[in-house]
Amino acid sequence: MGIPGLTGFVEESGAFLTELRLRDTKLVIDGSSLYHWLCFASALDFRRGGDYGPFAAAVGDFFGSLRACRVAPFVVLDGGRGADDRKLPTLRGRAAERLRAAHGLSRGDGGCLVPLLTREAFVQALGRLGVPFVQCFAEADREIAGLANRWGCPVLSLDSDFCVFDLAGGYCPLSHFQWQSLCAAEGAQGCYLPARCFFVEKFCRHFSRLNRSLLPLFAVMSGNDYVDLAALEVFFSTVRLPRGCGAGKRGKHARLQGLLRWLAQFAGPAEAVDNVLQYLKKHQREEIRELLCASMEDYTPSDVNLEDFFQNGKYECEAARKADLPQWVLDALAKGKLAPFISDALILRSTFLHVQVENMQRPSAHSTALPIRQVIYGLLLKVSQNAEAASPGKQTNELPVVCEFDRLQKTLKKTFVQAASLPTDFCDDHFPLDKLMKVPMSCRQMLLLKTLGVKMSFLESIPSHLQLPVAVTCYWICCSEPKVKLHQLKALLLMIVSGELHRITNDPDPTVVRAEGDSIAYNEFLKWKEKKLQNTGFDLDAAHSFCQWQCCLQMGLYLNQLLCTPLSEPDLTSLYNGTLVHRLHQELKSMPSVENLFSSSPKMTQLYQVLLSTVES
Repeated sequence: MGIPGLTGFVEESGAFLTELRLRDTKLVIDGSSLYHWLCFASALDFRRGGDYGPFAAAVGDFFGSLRACRVAPFVVLDGGRGADDRKLPTLRGRAAERLRAAHGLSRGDGGCLVPLLTREAFVQALGRLGVPFVQCFAEADREIAGLANRWGCPVLSLDSDFCVFDLAGGYCPLSHFQWQSLCAAEGAQGCYLPARCFFVEKFCRHFSRLNRSLLPLFAVMSGNDYVDLAALEVFFSTVRLPRGCGAGKRGKHARLQGLLRWLAQFAGPAEAVDNVLQYLKKHQREEIRELLCASMEDYTPSDVNLEDFFQNGKYECEAARKADLPQWVLDALAKGKLAPFISDALILRSTFLHVQVENMQRPSAHSTALPIRQVIYGLLLKVSQNAEAASPGKQTNELPVVCEFDRLQKTLKKTFVQAASLPTDFCDDHFPLDKLMKVPMSCRQMLLLKTLGVKMSFLESIPSHLQLPVAVTCYWICCSEPKVKLHQLKALLLMIVSGELHRITNDPDPTVVRAEGDSIAYNEFLKWKEKKLQNTGFDLDAAHSFCQWQCCLQMGLYLNQLLCTPLSEPDLTSLYNGTLVHRLHQELKSMPSVENLFSSSPKMTQLYQVLLSTVES
């Protein structure tokens, strides 16, 4: 994220960061940076698909520390790719990097990979904690900068682009934000969090009083997420940049320092751009000028009024208006009730499917959930069976197509997928996307369950918050290739039961009824978890199967959200624990008695039996 090498340069120099005691202030938080940071900080194992419980606990602890210091957080999340899709080359590059990391982890190498449902678990955690958040229509940086400047407060992120925005309250890198080191202060001021803050003014002063308006040009010429100007290599190979001195290791950041010192001789961006163009071929100059000037606009704080959203729930931006989406869709996107995946499919007809640690010799784990995605695309792009029947000869041409970026073995590949045609009783002229909320709930529920291949009568004995995961599990059993093994199914269901037991036993709500057997079973479960396994090998085939389940759950969640939640949304933190499900699977193969892990609790034993009989039937 951001400008290559700039974070390292700023951190190594130490000269550009100011000590800060954070308390009694608003704080605008880059949500995407934060959930990546907390995910990597809280995870012990990146191979087994994620432990969302410990991650959510870290999120809770983080915001608890802010609350203790009377810091009011406002989280701003990136949205979709935007109609111009300018970051597509960068996103493809990142997807390829994730694929390499996933392949390395599957072979036992080290590395980090954000689990598939981390973003969804983060959004759920924010909702539970009551932390105000907004999901922008596209990239959030400019809107983060605009809100922080409106309030005069710091930005918390790990994106070097914020070294370029002129932020009145400064930019606090997450790497220097000691949220776990609550400090008590003398007197009435109360506790604070130690942090370090970057200020543009201090940075520019170091480089011969560089005009801060030149920083966007510096960022664009250094290469950011939007621009990789190969044509500028002619400039860098020809110009004599001043030698860097003082800050940074000699040579390592020489180009960054040299460019900053070279730019310092100019009064403003227009003069500097004119001088840059002198080094290029004449036929390139106007095109490069336009590209440089347009790219510098990315560092102008947005005029989107996020304060209005946080006060009145109204999110309005020019790009969203131009996209001409139904108002309920725009509102749901801003409130995080629909994922960016939905807006990308709707606006760009293009989506990225994030890779997991799976068996790279097999088809992508996402292929199992393809029929669910096709129904999502059909809803978004409005395909009815009437249109099919009207012109059967043109059926293939009539159906809209979405471009999916997914893996094919160990490479990133794009595939064109047809949207599914929807039943005529659901998708007729009375129910286009803009009126989807007005479709009777029973019809929306019917479409969801029909897609998952389950009847509501099968789910009536299941607690409402587990009905969607159970329906997804039925779908997974029917559609996975290779077929799900019984040990894998039982491990998954035992994991779900353990999540329920943890939720009931740790729920602070005094109205929650706890049976004595629940506490006994929970303590026995904790003792079992503490035992060390003889063999802690990694079963790649089981991992692949559990990856398929997560893919199905992700798309089941998205379809349920798009249909305005005809089934309750499950809490991911108590639903999936990759370390636990792998251990249960391993022990079930050698010790079938593990199936009786919760026998001390009649309630949990009954829940397990109901889940098992439902999905087996």
